[in-house]
Formats: sequence, structure tokens, C-alpha cells
Amino acid sequence: MAKVTPLNKSFCLQTVCEQHYQKILYLIHDIKTINNTAQGFSNEKPVLHVKILEQSPYTKTIELSHFFDNEFGMVLEPAVKIRLYFDVRTAEVLRDYKRIEVANAIKDLGKVKEVMDYKWRLNYFLEKWLDHCLKTEYIFKQEVEMV
Repeated sequence: MAKVTPLNKSFCLQTVCEQHYQKILYLIHDIKTINNTAQGFSNEKPVLHVKILEQSPYTKTIELSHFFDNEFGMVLEPAVKIRLYFDVRTAEVLRDYKRIEVANAIKDLGKVKEVMDYKWRLNYFLEKWLDHCLKTEYIFKQEVEMV
């Protein structure tokens, strides 16, 4: 993937996170009401899986991933952990399957440039992946919990 480095990374990151929020709501119409898991289906494409990790009145943390079937079984990739902020209408990547959360990746959180660069790479990836998922026109169905 090409490396994009905006001049005002902070402003661009905020804008990208606002766009993530809109794209996720468009992709997964019922994201606010999903309490456990849901799956998105599209013709001849891998299943897109969303799992709710945490929720509060103003935020929801989800893991969004494709299900791939290989000789070792089912694989979840890219397993992107995303926090949605309903009050400010943004969604930020916390980690993906290759990269750990920023607090664990950069020990000195006072290194603002390194933190911003790390967050930018995570969120730039999500921007491109969400665009791909939206073009694929997934239809999500919430999984029903058996009682």
C-alpha cells in the first residue's frame, strides 16, 4: 500500500475518523442495536463478521473482520478493533491483526509524532478497507442468541 503522509496529520486523522463512522453506519445499518455478533454476506466474497467487544451509552467497541477458510480452519483477518463514539460521530481504529494498540506499541506516549504516525497508519488502512467493503455491498444479518 502506498504511504500517504499528510502535512496536518491531526486534522486529517480527525476527518478520516469522521468518515469511518459514516461508512460503518452505511455498511452495517444496525450497528447501534447489535448486541453480540452479526455477519455480512455478499456474492462470492468472504463473510464479513462484526463482534461487539464493549458497549456503553456513548461508545461501542467492535471487531470487524473477514472469515477466510483455509486448510487450518477459519481465519479472522484483518480483525480490526474499532471504537465508535456516538456522541461525536467518529470511529477510530485501536488495533488490527498485525499491529497492537498504540499504548502497547509506543511506550512513551509523550512522543506525539510517533503516536500520531501509528494511529494514522491504522486508520488509513481502515479507510481503504471500508471503501472495499462498501463496494462489495455486504448485507448484514444479526446472529440470534439461543436461550
